[in-house]
Amino acid sequence: MFPFAFTQAADERSALAAGERGGRYIAGGTTLVDLMRETVERPATVIDINALPYRDIKLDPRGLRVGALVRMTDLAKDPRVRTQYPVIAEALELSASAQLRNMASIGGNIMQRPRCLYFRDVTSACNRRQPGSGCPAIGGENRGHAVLGASDQCVATHPSDLAVALVALDAVVIARSRGGDRRIPVARFFREPGNTPDQEHDLRPGELIVAVEVPSGPHTARSGYLKVRDRQSYEFALSSAAVALDIQGGIIRGARVAVGGTATVPWRLPEVERALVGHTAARQLWGDAAQHAASGARPLSRNGFKIELVKRTVARQLATVATLP
Repeated sequence: MFPFAFTQAADERSALAAGERGGRYIAGGTTLVDLMRETVERPATVIDINALPYRDIKLDPRGLRVGALVRMTDLAKDPRVRTQYPVIAEALELSASAQLRNMASIGGNIMQRPRCLYFRDVTSACNRRQPGSGCPAIGGENRGHAVLGASDQCVATHPSDLAVALVALDAVVIARSRGGDRRIPVARFFREPGNTPDQEHDLRPGELIVAVEVPSGPHTARSGYLKVRDRQSYEFALSSAAVALDIQGGIIRGARVAVGGTATVPWRLPEVERALVGHTAARQLWGDAAQHAASGARPLSRNGFKIELVKRTVARQLATVATLP
């Protein structure tokens, strides 16, 4: 770990000012501290923002608003969230160990860096750490890497389960600077690697995530999250699916489907959604619609199995959510 200065922000004004000077915000620290220990991240200044008032969970007819400093455990166990937004609660509970969920914040969770072993090994080349140095995962150990949204610059998957649920539900990130607030749809918050893999999100220097908002709708209560992984204990997804359905009179009036573990960003599936809307909810439909889940996939040498896996993951979760009361 490299030397760094540590400061505790007493209020929002001082936090934003320190962020503008290049400091890195820390709340739970469950990702940043690991990366600093591995010398992947080398911030000159770390700003503790735990004294800031971003800890409310508010629910009204317009939707859900979650403060960025709400802990994963607190959001997952909130009875209103469990009833009206179960896909969020399930994604959080499947995300990490209980110890990590007790520490990690909502804002920090969606700001996670890739879990690629080459990214975390500073002796390896990595275009995310050092643009232009190369991506050894493309021809190397890539079993857990992306088949969707990848480029010849990076094939690492995005690790957040929560972000998959937020993309499915059309959530919005509220980013604050001294110039005011900016509303960023989560679907546009994350950036595919393209030719700039080091630019992972749409947050500007000095901006601070203060909240996430999720709109209400007839689909949110009939929702759920499925995570497929190598082991049932704390592990990252090989494939996952966040599904929310609006079914009225046996007809699917609205569908929202996103997947994780298979793409470089939380990946929405509009083709699957279009294949569902207007049709009668039926067993055959789930498998037929899920055939579109891997549209545009580009497998690597060791992860071709993810193409069939993501289709099965989506089909299974569609069937599960459709049977919810």
